[in-house]
Amino acid sequence: MKKVGITGGIGCGKSTVVAEFRQLGVPCFVSDIVAASYYFDLDFLDQLRLLLGDQVFRPDGSVDKHKVASLVFSDRKLLEGLNAMIHPRVMDDFEHFCHQHEKAPYVLFESAILFDYGFDRLMDRVICVYLDLPERMRRLRLRDGVGEAQIMARIQNQMPAEEMMDRADYVVLNYEGNPRSRQVAFIDEQLKK
Repeated sequence: MKKVGITGGIGCGKSTVVAEFRQLGVPCFVSDIVAASYYFDLDFLDQLRLLLGDQVFRPDGSVDKHKVASLVFSDRKLLEGLNAMIHPRVMDDFEHFCHQHEKAPYVLFESAILFDYGFDRLMDRVICVYLDLPERMRRLRLRDGVGEAQIMARIQNQMPAEEMMDRADYVVLNYEGNPRSRQVAFIDEQLKK
């Protein structure tokens, strides 16, 4: 079974492309969804409190993820600390996921920071979903309802999209009207060879 990473900058439409692969029957591991589940784990919450303090917790004990994001995306050391808590767990969960799907020709591992943290070295192939910056900004403003400064803070913490595209084995150009399904079907066919 091949391990295939899929990445791209925030707002490029990775989730839409992953959904296309899922429709083809490909097992898809979405790291953000898996990592979000850690916010219900008491040990993780204790570590988070040590890293970021009580300020990221609501009165009911739940985590205010917007406060977490505003803190870590404005302080590189805090971001590195949070990633050090999350990344090893994500990779352990991915290995477990691979064992569950070992009969599949390949599995997808979705991560916006695949190259940034060297996860690409654990993959047999890498797919990049690409969309230019102005369109990503437009989509993010609509999707998240946040300002340009907040979007740029997140984008600046990721590898440039063009560099991801250069380093990937396959690229999906995710523009409206572009035949995304055809691109995904072609890549699926190549990966099954």
